[in-house]
Amino acid sequence: MAQFFDVHPDNPQPRLLKQAVAIIAAGGIAAIPTDSSYALVCHLDDKAAADNLRRIRGVDDKHHLTLLCRDLSELASYAKVDNRQFRLLKTATPGPYTFLLEATKEVPRRVSHPSRRTIGLRVPDHRVTHDLLDLLGQPLLGTTLIPPGESEPLNDCDEIRERYERLVQVIVAAGPCPAEPTTVVDLCGSDPVLVRAGRGDLATLGLEG
Repeated sequence: MAQFFDVHPDNPQPRLLKQAVAIIAAGGIAAIPTDSSYALVCHLDDKAAADNLRRIRGVDDKHHLTLLCRDLSELASYAKVDNRQFRLLKTATPGPYTFLLEATKEVPRRVSHPSRRTIGLRVPDHRVTHDLLDLLGQPLLGTTLIPPGESEPLNDCDEIRERYERLVQVIVAAGPCPAEPTTVVDLCGSDPVLVRAGRGDLATLGLEG
């Protein structure tokens, strides 16, 4: 049964977050809030946890998992970023954007795309997410909390608890999220390519809807 921590969205209780981080560090899967929707996350360096994350989400190794980073400098440690990309990232972080970038050697090959060697990265703008990342001291590996066979993320904490308390090890409940997916942009080419329009404003990236 999952531990269930009810935290304040703007002033989360450090004691509860520390307990959640300890569970993640020990290989647990967590359901956490972000600035777009709830996400399933695990420790980046734990292969068994990453495999379990994909199994719970119902996706294979071709599905881009995302690294949730504390800030832009941490993001740049896990992705190859040139000056042009950095300027664009700086205007859009933190925020509800996921960027597809070429992974550095810091990213385990098993969690990047098998053929492209790319990874999704984002810097969420949510106090609970940020505090969890700060306590962990490194990115979380994550994916949107969408049940297999469904298209919309879960947003009700009680429903998440009911459906996932036997699948994950900890649920960090901080009330409803916007329940809109991130805007996904591929930055691997010469120009940004919109992969999915979501909550993030396209004008911030110089893109049109």
